[in-house]
Amino acid sequence: MKVTVNWIGDMVFAGESPSGFPIQMDSDGDFGGTNSGARPMEMIAFGLAGCMGMDVISILKKKRQDVKQFDVRMDAPRSHEYPKVFTSAVITYVVSGKNVSELAVLRAIELTSEKYCPAQIMLSQAFPMTVHYEIYEEEENGERRLTYQGVR
Repeated sequence: MKVTVNWIGDMVFAGESPSGFPIQMDSDGDFGGTNSGARPMEMIAFGLAGCMGMDVISILKKKRQDVKQFDVRMDAPRSHEYPKVFTSAVITYVVSGKNVSELAVLRAIELTSEKYCPAQIMLSQAFPMTVHYEIYEEEENGERRLTYQGVR
């Protein structure tokens, strides 16, 4: 994969990638930026959560799970000292739907973690990750009821 980031000015960079979608990165004013784009470390977190999420939802669809809503939440603290790397991550999959199987969710998480998500497989060598899951049943009245939760 080849990408290019072009300096626009101050701390603003515009990224170009093979997919053709532009990305703008910046920093806040304390670091010479104008706060007009995502931070590079945020992009790494987005990439990790996005890769994991795309793999899990793809597997759940193939398993014919009736997923109505799906979120990947990530809490990744950073070291206080430079280079301020991620020190760990807690990733939580939140799945809502009708009769979603806990076994299907666990298998999707397992396949993602061990076989399909290159971002997770690569970054898990750099910092520890803990994966949680919550499965909610969509009720007829529009409410959600927690049916399963755990740590994988």
